[in-house]
Amino acid sequence: MSFKLYLASQSPRRRELLAQLNVEFEVLSASIPEQKQPNESAAAYVQRLALEKAQAGLAVASKPWPVLGADTVVVVDDLVLEKPRDFSDFQRMMQLMSGRAHQVMTAVALVTPTQAWVHLETTQVWFSDLSAAQIESYWQSQEPCDKAGGYGIQGLAGQFIPRIEGCYYNVVGLPLHATAQLISKLEGETHEC
Repeated sequence: MSFKLYLASQSPRRRELLAQLNVEFEVLSASIPEQKQPNESAAAYVQRLALEKAQAGLAVASKPWPVLGADTVVVVDDLVLEKPRDFSDFQRMMQLMSGRAHQVMTAVALVTPTQAWVHLETTQVWFSDLSAAQIESYWQSQEPCDKAGGYGIQGLAGQFIPRIEGCYYNVVGLPLHATAQLISKLEGETHEC
């Protein structure tokens, strides 16, 4: 891939994943309010946030590069689980997910001054039954603090997950295949053979 873009995300996981696509990029800070609107579905919410992050990045970009924004939420019974506020909030999330499936939704938005593309990826994730001791021990690791749903599949929480259905990288925070497809759309728009 021959052009450069901005990543409107402070997530170290998204930076690592985007680097796997062999794309040259710089990171932008694009702070937006992350507040779900009344009656807004989880899918609509995560897509709106990804697009708003990319658009906010475009507004502060110093070079005329496309901007990639992304957001991830965990959903149980239509309830959006974001980053835990404290141990009590984390405990509630783990108890909701224990012994059952939940969905991880990541929206990826790629914007230019004249165009925008948004993709939503959903992965089903199953958790084993979690004991109170496992929940507390995982919290003590400090790994859950900055992660949607309070866990990272690529870290210690992998031991709680017997199976997934869908894209693994989506659960980490950036669905690689979908992101590559968005970027290739842009390349098709900007390069002629």
